[in-house]
Amino acid sequence: MENISTSDVFKLPISERILLVEEIWDSIASELNSPQITEEEKAIIDDRLKRYKENPSDVIPWNKAYKNLLNKS
Repeated sequence: MENISTSDVFKLPISERILLVEEIWDSIASELNSPQITEEEKAIIDDRLKRYKENPSDVIPWNKAYKNLLNKS
């Protein structure tokens, strides 16, 4: 990526500045839409996925897990 100064940006034609702003906005939007998880959370997810793959029949159906959660509150 080419480094340019803010003053150089303001010298660009309007059409190019608009394109630049759109690219910046798209990059911000894509980062905001990406879930941000910590390394610890990723490790937990990876561990749970590994355990599921090792024994896929050892699971609780969603409706039962949901009922269990409701009964605890």
